[in-house]
Amino acid sequence: MVDVVISGTVALDSIRTPFGEVKEVLGGSAVYSSVAARGFAKTGVCSVVGKDFPKKYLTFLNTMGVDTSGVEVKKGDTFRWSGFYEYDMNQAHTLDTKLNVLAAFDPKLPDAYRQSKYLFLANTDPEVQMKVYKQMKKPRFVMMDTMNFWIENKKEALTKMIEKVDAVVLNDAEARQYWETPNLVHAGRAFLDLGPKAVIIKKGEHGALMFTDGACFSAPAYPLEKLVDPTGAGDSFAGGFIGWLARTEDISPRNMRKAVIFGSAIASYNAEDFSLNKLKKITRDDIFNRYMIFQDIVSF
Repeated sequence: MVDVVISGTVALDSIRTPFGEVKEVLGGSAVYSSVAARGFAKTGVCSVVGKDFPKKYLTFLNTMGVDTSGVEVKKGDTFRWSGFYEYDMNQAHTLDTKLNVLAAFDPKLPDAYRQSKYLFLANTDPEVQMKVYKQMKKPRFVMMDTMNFWIENKKEALTKMIEKVDAVVLNDAEARQYWETPNLVHAGRAFLDLGPKAVIIKKGEHGALMFTDGACFSAPAYPLEKLVDPTGAGDSFAGGFIGWLARTEDISPRNMRKAVIFGSAIASYNAEDFSLNKLKKITRDDIFNRYMIFQDIVSF
């Protein structure tokens, strides 16, 4: 049995930033979050790829300790995303999105996944997220992510999903869009009223806010000297967050504050290179060292 089940996308990305360009590299929300979480817990991925998906990438994930028995291989092509960043690295500009086999994905969890206590529903169609959620037996903690497309096109289904989970993670623009407000405090509190115990609003280079019952925690971003590619940083954050909760088996608000910092530390490493080039090299000691630096940053 895996500790954390992660449902989301496995993709082939083509990315250009002011610091370089890569084509057809491993990406996707489930990939970044599962590799980030494996620093603390055994992760299993539920997703779909096409017959064209390079076997070396599945081998790589297995080498990283990620279970891929929940990744279906279907006839057709793998989900692809291409985009670029300018010097404002908080804003991704999409050039092309090809859903391919992802468009008809009907998730089926392996039996070994269904008993897991921790579930992360990474960004994908909320109706697919609900299908995964309903296959779990008795998860202790469920977290979900989303994006502007689902807020615009499937808000009713998205709201039903939010009402089921323990934590929601999304970025500041998405939080403002969902509630049609410029005020993130109002948005965070409003999400809590739907049922989640925690709401984490990512603010890119400005850190993150976490709202729990009667409290708001503000975490800074790590001051990177080398920022190459922020693709997958949000997913890496979420993977580190839920991985820490699974490792400690502690879902208290105080421990979730630590999880925010661990997630931020891992996300900062991710942004230092393209694809998984950095995450595949870091150790648990690296993560804890950056966690300690975070403590120094906020000490006064």
